[in-house]
Amino acid sequence: MVFFKNQLLNVIEWNETRPDIIFWKWRNSEIKKGSRLIIKPGQDAIFLHNGKIEGVFSDEGNYEIETQIVPFLSTLKGFKFGFNSGLRAEVLFVNIKEFLVRWGTKNPINIPSPRMPGGIPIRSFGTFSIKVNDYLVLIDKIAGVKPQFAVDDVKERTLSLLDQLLMKWIVREGKDMFNLQANAFDIAKGIKVDLDMELLNIGLTVTDFNISSFTYPEQIQKMIEKNASYEMVGDVSRYQNIGMMDAMKENPGGTAAGMAQMGAGLTVGMQMANQMSKNMSQPSNNNNTNNSITNDNTNNNTNNMIACKNCGFKVADNINFCSNCGNKIEKDTAPSSKQFCQNCGGKLDPGAKFCSGCGEKV
Repeated sequence: MVFFKNQLLNVIEWNETRPDIIFWKWRNSEIKKGSRLIIKPGQDAIFLHNGKIEGVFSDEGNYEIETQIVPFLSTLKGFKFGFNSGLRAEVLFVNIKEFLVRWGTKNPINIPSPRMPGGIPIRSFGTFSIKVNDYLVLIDKIAGVKPQFAVDDVKERTLSLLDQLLMKWIVREGKDMFNLQANAFDIAKGIKVDLDMELLNIGLTVTDFNISSFTYPEQIQKMIEKNASYEMVGDVSRYQNIGMMDAMKENPGGTAAGMAQMGAGLTVGMQMANQMSKNMSQPSNNNNTNNSITNDNTNNNTNNMIACKNCGFKVADNINFCSNCGNKIEKDTAPSSKQFCQNCGGKLDPGAKFCSGCGEKV
């Protein structure tokens, strides 16, 4: 309020300093002669009379009511009196920028899951952006009953609705209930469409919607992390070995390390025992093979075997000394039965009296 040439000058401008206000009503209902309208960047000024929009001014600047504003408000009754008795009108300032709204579920949402009969209790957090879309709807639904409207009012309207939309789109787009973050984009896209349709009813539109995170109860989160570890390692035994090594590194003298070392020792001992068992069974197989070969050779030579007269050990009939006792093999000396020379072992001709190989008498 300032004085100029002894006249009271009304300045019509947005005096609200809060940055989260979406619209604000100028508190004086009577516009005096000589008043000026100030529109700041990012604002629109709307003149109302009897609840109806008489004019919308969106260009920033400093305007004189009589010469620059009133000519566009020809339907206002006060205009024909030249402001002698004051102009009865309301001025609504609207913030046309985008507003960022932070949201989060107040209580866990139980999402149906075939693996958990009672459902999975999930919380979620994120942001969405809004801006004024339709002045007429905004004034009709909100400005007619409120002197101002802020981001917190929008949040209050949407939080209960968001719980329902989250459940709807998680069930529809959540391919893996234990890894919803992988499908967060598709879930957010569906919620944005539904939420936009809802806020259009009060003259606002949703320009963006994001899901920052999904959170699970502590027990379920631990289970998810354990399953992820198994999948990452790909081998349960290898996972256990890694766990033992970690325990030994973190607490070398602790119980966990001792158990880990004991387990490692048992593992090494079992491996050594298995290897020894293999080594012991291998010679046995070789002996069996050799025995079978010897038996085969023996069987092949049984047709021409004679017995040692000293020990009875059977040797081939062409052997001169027993391989068991070392005595000389005494063979039958009858001319009709002698086939080999007792001196050199050479084969005798039938009816021979002397060996053709060494000359020994037979």
